[in-house]
Amino acid sequence: MWTRLRLDKLPGVLSHLWALGLLGLTSVALLLVSLLNPIPLENLRLAQFDQFQRWHPRTYTPQAVRVVDIDEASLQEYGQWPWPRTRLTELVERLHQMGASAIVLDILLTEPDRTSPKAMAQLWKIPQASTLLSGLPDHDAVLASALPDRQVVLGASLSRTGQAAKPATSVAPSATPYRIVSTGAPEPARWLHGFDAAIWPLPVLMATTQGVGALNFSPDNDSVVRRVPLVLRLGEQIVPTLSAEALRVAQGGKNHVLRSHAGGIQEVRIGNLSIPTTDQAEIWLHYTRDEPTRFLSAKQVLQDNPDANHLKGHIVLVGSSADGLKDLRANPMGRLMPGVLAHALALEQILAGHHLQRPAWAGALEALLVLFGSLAIGLVALGAPVKKSAAVLVLALGATLGVAWLAFVAGLYLIDGSTPALAMLLSFGLASGIHHGITERQQRWLKAAFSRYVSPNRVAHLVAHPEQLHLGGKRQVCSFVFTDLSGFTGMVEGSDPAELVARLNDYLDAMLAIVFKHEGTLDRIVGDAVAVLFSAPVPQSDHRQRALDCALEMDAFASAYAARLQAQGVPWGQTRIGVHSGEVIVGNFGGKTLFDYRALGDPINTAARLESVNKHLGTRMCVSQAVCDGCTGVPLRAVARLVLKGKTQPLQVFTPQAALNAADCAPAQAYEAAMQLLRTGCPPDAAKALVQLEALWSSHPRDPLVALHVQRLRMGALDDLMVMANK
Repeated sequence: MWTRLRLDKLPGVLSHLWALGLLGLTSVALLLVSLLNPIPLENLRLAQFDQFQRWHPRTYTPQAVRVVDIDEASLQEYGQWPWPRTRLTELVERLHQMGASAIVLDILLTEPDRTSPKAMAQLWKIPQASTLLSGLPDHDAVLASALPDRQVVLGASLSRTGQAAKPATSVAPSATPYRIVSTGAPEPARWLHGFDAAIWPLPVLMATTQGVGALNFSPDNDSVVRRVPLVLRLGEQIVPTLSAEALRVAQGGKNHVLRSHAGGIQEVRIGNLSIPTTDQAEIWLHYTRDEPTRFLSAKQVLQDNPDANHLKGHIVLVGSSADGLKDLRANPMGRLMPGVLAHALALEQILAGHHLQRPAWAGALEALLVLFGSLAIGLVALGAPVKKSAAVLVLALGATLGVAWLAFVAGLYLIDGSTPALAMLLSFGLASGIHHGITERQQRWLKAAFSRYVSPNRVAHLVAHPEQLHLGGKRQVCSFVFTDLSGFTGMVEGSDPAELVARLNDYLDAMLAIVFKHEGTLDRIVGDAVAVLFSAPVPQSDHRQRALDCALEMDAFASAYAARLQAQGVPWGQTRIGVHSGEVIVGNFGGKTLFDYRALGDPINTAARLESVNKHLGTRMCVSQAVCDGCTGVPLRAVARLVLKGKTQPLQVFTPQAALNAADCAPAQAYEAAMQLLRTGCPPDAAKALVQLEALWSSHPRDPLVALHVQRLRMGALDDLMVMANK
């Protein structure tokens, strides 16, 4: 029994061993992919962060930050861009008078003003005009004269040329209004976003400005602005950005202090503000919904509109939202925004102490979730039913994404739940496929093994309809074939057991092959006896024809098998067969400890009696009228109307012509004529029948049916009715 159990489990054990190995390798592979962070995976992570922002944007709380917008209304009022530097000077003066703590120009002033008097004189080339214009002040000089003591920050633009030679603009000017101080790990610049070229404001403006910062952002692969850097690397030098310089100038400070460690930048300190950053000195932007009060039209400022008189102590950023100026950027909220808004959002968050962070431990946590989450889900999917494993997957995905969402809402932490979730889904899909494959393989193995004990059609039906594997039955008309081997007890006593078992196995194998060929269902084997039913579990409309055809083929094989053994001097008995049809209860019977599929009802007992009665009739096969009524193409001979032992009603019984030895049989026509006389049951005709049957007997003395009825008539029988006293 122990050996059988181990063999039963062997296919599943072997399958699960390689499945577990494959699952482990898959989890490790998923971990490696997550650590390599390919672009599609990064985009998925960023898409999750964007969705969180759309679901839970930052609540806008007014800070000392405003945007003066060179909008369409301002361009219509004061002309197309670029404006003369004198107009910018006027704007700077107005903002200074309104008490701005810092005036930040998100504008590139890298070329001389083309509307300056000298430029116009060269354009017109009129001597009188040149003389007149040469005495007027240069517009760039006018703006430069307004910059001292005005807390103005100008913008520079960094770029990557990709040239091997170092460009002349790859270093900052020798005199800059800021100073970079670093503490902690050496060479912090290596962690920063690097550029090899820069465009600086005009020298005349650089000489007088209080601050200058790079306008650059850190857009991702999809060009969405999610982070704003505070410092960047130009060649080997560190350059502050416009946002960092705005904070420094507004506080009247001089230094940008970078605190770093072996893995990157930790913090940037500007004046009294300590700002936690990413390893690349960036801050994550937490967007708000559109807030119109954040913006103020440049037209209102230049016209001294009373609404513009609320800028005292504010950092004022001057930029443009006009479509024609092309300073529009994509944001996580799914909209385009003016670039100056990114700087404004960064300044608002810093001043409010609102720090959206991706903590240093996030990567390690996500890696663990990828590895162990995918492994755990895979193990569940490998061993549990689909519904249960799917429920566990849904719970795991909900927990992973739920924790990421809670971290975002409650702690302002950016935790990637999408990558572990994707790893779990992939692991679930793989493990479910393996589970399905193993299940299919085990079912095939079980079907093949179980079919050695039970009918293949029964196994196939249970595999297709497992819900029918329960106790109980239903009424159904079926046909039955019973076989038995005569003289088997004597053969057991007089034969070597090993040889007898081998012959019996050969005999039963062939008999069962015939049964399964005709799609019969094996009811049971008792020693040498075989019981077969048709039309269960799968209904068969031609079950009576199948039963009779099966019985005929079994009889032909059994007769040939016995003749072959007898020719070898091996004693082997004759196989007797009974075939009957009727309504029975078919289903699973027994209890918790015994589970047996079979049919119950009187037709089964009748079929068994028909098999047994052959020994009294001298025949090999008895077939009831109920079976014959559903068959065609099979020559039959009437045996008699039998009242079987234990029964009260007669049963018309036939035997197939093929189940009789052709050389011994009386002519079918003459036999049928004699039987017709017997069926009348009239005494005068009985004598006539006796005479006719005796004539048949004399010409066919070995015909078992003729011998039977001759003997009956001599004993006083008047018809074909026989009451059986024995089984």
